[in-house]
Amino acid sequence: MTGIDRKRIEAAVAEILAAIGEDLSRPGLASTPSRVADAYEEFFSGLGEDPAALLGEGVPLEGHDAETVLLRDIAFRSICEHHLLPFVGVAHVAYMPNERVVGLGRIPRVVETLASRPQLQERLTEEIADTLQDGLDAKGVLVVLDAQHTCVTARGVRQTDSTTVTVASRGELADPVAKAGLLALIGRGDA
Repeated sequence: MTGIDRKRIEAAVAEILAAIGEDLSRPGLASTPSRVADAYEEFFSGLGEDPAALLGEGVPLEGHDAETVLLRDIAFRSICEHHLLPFVGVAHVAYMPNERVVGLGRIPRVVETLASRPQLQERLTEEIADTLQDGLDAKGVLVVLDAQHTCVTARGVRQTDSTTVTVASRGELADPVAKAGLLALIGRGDA
């Protein structure tokens, strides 16, 4: 990743701590600016990365048809761009292969890369769907994200049990019947 300026992050964190009235020389805070810079480097590691490149070439189907590929419960974490607070959840991703399939480990990498940016869950859902639709030339894509936002659970309205669900569909999986069938599979937790 390019663009992380650790010294500026450390200075900004020190300023925030001073602004809330903390003593920066207190032993518990001595390394906090550096630790936050470490965390931000990890949280935002997806900036500047091309998620479509993670899909690779794939494997030709060679005369076989794969109706739908569904990966459930892909854990992810991201940082909400409105409050710079984390949101964590699971992604369920389905695609209908056209002429090739992709290694199953590549889809979680796409999710992780796109989530490792300042994000909105709604946009993240759409970006995952677009990356898979375009990168795989898929007949259809369905992405469902179910996440808990600390800007909702830990501050403001403090709804500790609430989650947010977003859905994006493309191609043949935008059809209401096809989408409903996959949503049922996701919700049941069994095939």
